[in-house]
Amino acid sequence: MCGICGAIAFDGKPIARDAVGRACEALLHRGPDNLGTWFTGDGGISVALGATRLAVLDPVSTGNQPMHSADGRFHLAYNGEIYNFREIRTELTGLGHSFQTNTDTEVVLAACSEWGAGALDRFNGMWALAFYDSRGKRGFLSRDRYGIKPLMYALTHNGLFFASELRALRQLGSFDRTIDRASLVEHLTFGYIAHPKTIYRGARRLPPGHLLCFDTAGANEPQSGCKPTSATADALTVDYGESCRQVRMQLADAVARRRVSDVAIGAFLSGGLDSSIVVSHLAEVSSRPISTFAVGYEGHDSYDERCYARMVARRFGSNHREVVITERDAVEMIPRVLDHLGEPVGDSSIIPVALLSEFVSKHVTVTLSGDGGDELFGGYWRYLGHDALAVYRRIPRLIRRIAVEPVLRLMGGARSSVLGDRARQFQKLLRVAGGASAMSNHLAWSRILSPTAVGMFLDPVSVETCVRSVEERASATTQNSPADDPLDRILSFDLQHQLPADMLQKVDLASMMFSLEVRVPFLDHTVVSAARRLPSRFKVDRGLRKRILVDSYRGLLPDKILDRPKKGFELPIGEFLRDGVVADMFRDTVTQSAVSSLEGLDFREVDRVYREHVARRADHCEVLFALLSLCWWSRGE
Repeated sequence: MCGICGAIAFDGKPIARDAVGRACEALLHRGPDNLGTWFTGDGGISVALGATRLAVLDPVSTGNQPMHSADGRFHLAYNGEIYNFREIRTELTGLGHSFQTNTDTEVVLAACSEWGAGALDRFNGMWALAFYDSRGKRGFLSRDRYGIKPLMYALTHNGLFFASELRALRQLGSFDRTIDRASLVEHLTFGYIAHPKTIYRGARRLPPGHLLCFDTAGANEPQSGCKPTSATADALTVDYGESCRQVRMQLADAVARRRVSDVAIGAFLSGGLDSSIVVSHLAEVSSRPISTFAVGYEGHDSYDERCYARMVARRFGSNHREVVITERDAVEMIPRVLDHLGEPVGDSSIIPVALLSEFVSKHVTVTLSGDGGDELFGGYWRYLGHDALAVYRRIPRLIRRIAVEPVLRLMGGARSSVLGDRARQFQKLLRVAGGASAMSNHLAWSRILSPTAVGMFLDPVSVETCVRSVEERASATTQNSPADDPLDRILSFDLQHQLPADMLQKVDLASMMFSLEVRVPFLDHTVVSAARRLPSRFKVDRGLRKRILVDSYRGLLPDKILDRPKKGFELPIGEFLRDGVVADMFRDTVTQSAVSSLEGLDFREVDRVYREHVARRADHCEVLFALLSLCWWSRGE
């Protein structure tokens, strides 16, 4: 696992070595074991590659990067892990390649030199890489199928910069760093900035599964670099019992593949279904007790799932450790994380992920997580919303208007209690308009910006434009889903859009901040392929989410794990924002001058929304944290 960066000058001018060095230094947290750079400048094009290394496989100096072929023709800077590298190595050996290390990096280099971009389809893993052929004077950037590893780039009139993080990209040279207004609106509407956008007009995020090719003439537009995983036309004929067996088998194989490591490995264990499945398979292929890690919250029992994590740890005999987060811990970590980010992040759960990662990194270098299970198998409450909305609309309209909806508005909604959280979810449920499509309803439930907070924007139409743009993208990216299965389209869109934009970016930033590699078995492309072949009724059915996972692991996991309500990996940020040091931090950061400097926002409305949250008349914690992150980031610009 590494951080990578580099620059290409299409006019052949020398690339500033100190700029590449500064970019590498900005990535040292991603790879503290080595820092390397390489430069070339002949034949009308100049290329620089930089890499910092977290040594996980064959941790000796011959595995350092950038890595070069024996004849000096091919060059690679690579961040990630390819779990089937040994099989590819065997094939390449048969084609005449020889290897000097036991790293997957050398296999990736040889594969790209042998097959070019065609090598990407052979990889089972996660990656962001830059490959260059100095004889052909051409190369490409690539990102894995599902966006587990990040890669940012900026194109100028005569060059290309790229890096694992925006903080490093800024060190490489000048590009348009004015705020992209559409990105700002998306950040405050959905809580993330999705590819290909970043917060800057002049910087882009390479989409998952894409590559960007370049040569002496310049860089092409990003294009698909891996075959997409989609549902098949005959999905509805799949046998349910056989599907359960296949899901278990594919997940078991995916976990086993992710054990490859020359350093200590463990697993996040929230006590939820997905992480428990990962732990169960990791334990069954390990000859000694595995290491598991959980997080709890002091004084906030409704957010604390440690009792479930302990239940799973006992079942599989793991060496289980816990970190208990206090408000003081959160207060100390929030500035550290916000200072670390190269752009605003709207998901407050990045704070507990960072706290857990800091703790875990003291014990292991690699950990497995259950990320991706919700998007593949229907784990979020909003996937149930379509049926719940239909049931709700069977209530006579007069009763809804006079009795139900006024009560819901009075309840305010809060995550700190079961009743308050249900009220919050029902308030979201009622955001939709009659006759809207299933995807439109889904996006309404996905927003962190409530209808009563839209007034924060001086031009509320900008929010409508943002939502319409996301709807258009959803339509374009889900064309291969069955037309008669709208929930399948929704799951497909979340896998391609929200997962890489929010969850995967958050986990990558928070874990790599502490040099911790996180591997995600649910996003093994064989697992994704198996899941995408299933009809949505196998996943969400009669009020039950993740139906096929629950049935597949009945008897293998404790019933209390299988039957418990889902609880997200959240920070009690809503409570922290109401009083205490975090509230003071918010008021000191989200000031009138800070909000005005961003343009397009009305501070009086921002203040009204905050006061409404403090008074518990509504729960605005998500958009308030997004505002805190945005204003904190902007003052460093």
